Amino acid sequence: MDHEYTDERRPRRRGRKVLIGFAVLLLVLAGLLAIADRVAASVAERTIADEVRKQVVQQGAQSSPPEVEVGGFPFLTQVLDGRYERISIRLRDVRGSVQGDAVALPSLDVDARNVRASLDTLRSGRGEVVAETVNGTGTISYQSLAALLDREGLTLGERDGKLAVTAPVDILGQRLTVTGTADIVIGEQGQISLRFDNLDAEGLPTAPLARTLLNNFARSISVAVPLPELPFQLTVREVLPKPEGLTVTADARDVPINSAG
Repeated sequence: MDHEYTDERRPRRRGRKVLIGFAVLLLVLAGLLAIADRVAASVAERTIADEVRKQVVQQGAQSSPPEVEVGGFPFLTQVLDGRYERISIRLRDVRGSVQGDAVALPSLDVDARNVRASLDTLRSGRGEVVAETVNGTGTISYQSLAALLDREGLTLGERDGKLAVTAPVDILGQRLTVTGTADIVIGEQGQISLRFDNLDAEGLPTAPLARTLLNNFARSISVAVPLPELPFQLTVREVLPKPEGLTVTADARDVPINSAG
């Protein structure tokens, strides 16, 4: 009886070993495919980064080498389809080719969605890589804005969601501290302007001339902010004061994100 029981168990054990071996094989294959997928994505990221660098120069801007990440998994199916869910691009130290007084963006994060790029374009570098939508976010430091206004002792920051200013000013022989907030105006072409219409100073003399001088100071620091030419045809849509600086949001549609060969 014991011998018969042992014979019945052996086929089951062999079958279980076969299943385990098959499962292990599938896991190994899946791992190899995942590695191949990531390797292919890395190659594409380097290719796109190089093309983006050329496009940035072509549009009259400068930046550190682009950092590119291709989103979506698996990557290889996106290659075959010629359409990518998302390509994230980070540009650091974005400046105009002509420096002048242009305010630099320490970083510009670009999110390109529904990107069309054929396999031949990626392989040859010829043709366009086109994004259906592109959104960009960058931050202008308050220090760089204050340097633009060029007033000794002037500081900028965020207060209750507004751009706030503090500055020492001489009015009728008195050294006063001026405080107030600015309105941020975005023009039709995405230009940014600061308007300091709401300033006051504790101890301001009641003489009408004192108020006139304060208003003159407000006008002198109400300026256009010379941003560098943004790449990818980005147009500024929103500017919000945040604790770390002015956050600039820009967007564009149907944009080539490479320089077509």
